[in-house]
Amino acid sequence: MYEGVVQDLIDELGRLPGVGPKSAQRIAFHLLAADDHEVERLVDALVEVKRRVQFCELCGNVAEGERCRICADPRRGDEVICVVEEPKDVVAIERTREFRGRYHVLGGAINPIDNVGPDDLRIKELMARLADGTVQEVIIATDPNVEGEATATYLSRLIGSLEITVSRLASGLPVGGDLEYADEVTLGRAFEGRRVVGT
Repeated sequence: MYEGVVQDLIDELGRLPGVGPKSAQRIAFHLLAADDHEVERLVDALVEVKRRVQFCELCGNVAEGERCRICADPRRGDEVICVVEEPKDVVAIERTREFRGRYHVLGGAINPIDNVGPDDLRIKELMARLADGTVQEVIIATDPNVEGEATATYLSRLIGSLEITVSRLASGLPVGGDLEYADEVTLGRAFEGRRVVGT
């Protein structure tokens, strides 16, 4: 325990996701030792991002205007929507350079333990986007965990009443992984998602 503002800084840093007490302490002491200009740049970046960044009115991704760069891109196809949990998932999929459609960010996943239900997510907005008949396929790309699976199941049942193809990203063994270290769920998914190879 430290005194006054140092402990306050450590406490605030410790509230950030993925930052434990030791990491918070290391970051706090790094900031104390850093040049004033470095700290001012960090403060300016934090203030600026809170002032300028919002969520896209259409898909829910982060944006500096009313629409994100993906929704504003006329080269993107409107026939396929990829549904993800968070904006960071959009970045992960974009890095593959495989998907040229649109996105829809739910803002989380169904999680009854944390009191997150379908009404707490951007599901109504998704259904509104599907209503005009332009979208032919919805790719559900929620995380392959209990919450992501519950969300995927809920969405597939909801969208199933429309004449839209619903698909789910394949999941299974990572490239470079060893079978002996794979858990049962991952291995089971790999068997379900197996494909025929050339003869």
